[in-house]
Amino acid sequence: MATDYYEVLGVRRDASNDELKRAYRKLARELHPDVNPDPEAQSRFKAVTTAYEVLSDPEKRQIVDLGGDPLAPGGGAGGASFGAGFGGLGDIMDAFFGGGASRGPRSRVRRGNDALLRLELDLVETAFGTTRDITVDTAAVCATCSGDGAAPGSHPVTCSVCHGRGEIQQVTRSFLGQMVTSRPCTRCGATGTVIEYPCRECGGDGRVRKRRNLTVKIPSGVEDGMRIRLSGEGEVGPGGGPNGDLYVEVQERAHPVFTREGDDLHCELRVPMTAAALGTTCVLDTLDGSETITVKPGTQPGHVITMGGRGIPHLRSVGRGHLHIHVVVETPTKIDVEQERLLRELAKLRDEEQPAVVTSGNGSVDGQGFFSRLRGSRGTR
Repeated sequence: MATDYYEVLGVRRDASNDELKRAYRKLARELHPDVNPDPEAQSRFKAVTTAYEVLSDPEKRQIVDLGGDPLAPGGGAGGASFGAGFGGLGDIMDAFFGGGASRGPRSRVRRGNDALLRLELDLVETAFGTTRDITVDTAAVCATCSGDGAAPGSHPVTCSVCHGRGEIQQVTRSFLGQMVTSRPCTRCGATGTVIEYPCRECGGDGRVRKRRNLTVKIPSGVEDGMRIRLSGEGEVGPGGGPNGDLYVEVQERAHPVFTREGDDLHCELRVPMTAAALGTTCVLDTLDGSETITVKPGTQPGHVITMGGRGIPHLRSVGRGHLHIHVVVETPTKIDVEQERLLRELAKLRDEEQPAVVTSGNGSVDGQGFFSRLRGSRGTR
């Protein structure tokens, strides 16, 4: 009686090739001798492998569908034992991973690395943009060998070890059949070719160090730490491969007046207490030039004057940030006799000789000092 290979794999008779492969993978994981040492499991593994070998072959599957057995004597294929015609473990791995084609030699020509250059800029330059000339020292194509790596008049030759495949295959035999393993060829570096006569200028690398001058355009609104990419201006690749990119990283110098938060600027404006009380005007040098700042009478310490549109231009969009001016009221630490007399007279006129204390609870005002109120509150406990 012919073997029912569909039943062995546990699939329908109209199963597709992908369904056959999935069924075989599932069973092989359960029954493989390395996973399941049971002798019965090994026997089933052989049967499952044979069933997959038969049904994955269109001609043999047609014989099965007609009621025959392609592996039986006179069945059209002879009595093949396990491993014969299937290729052993190599074909098992092909069934698991979808084919065992060689990767082939690695190209000697590869893309170059990216390069990084840090560029210090002033606040005005990052705000409004600028154009700077820079010097970079990167790998460039060797002019002697044009990136080939071989001395003039010679060329890379096929590797005698791997014969141009870039890898070395080793065949070992086991009870499962032949097992083929591959490893990169150390003679040619997996490229399949060897440079017998390297270029004296570059030593066979196809690249030399070269200093170049470039012009980089800094857009307005960049911040500290931002990187500007110059496509194709980085390292040239081995074997004369395409260049990588050059990244210019912005480093913004500290400004003596302004500090930056995003696109907003902040600065301090120090005014004497008399100017804060009476009001005044002063001139501030902003990024756009001199601006007249008005300090209104009665300005308190910490008051912020905001000037819209005097900050940093927005990157890649219209508009600008704001300029925030933080008012610092300065109290004199040294005064002469006449100044002290005038201040005491002013305090008397304003009834400020003994300042009132505002409590933090309800804002009421009393004439007691802070420490006397504190002692009184403790006595009531």
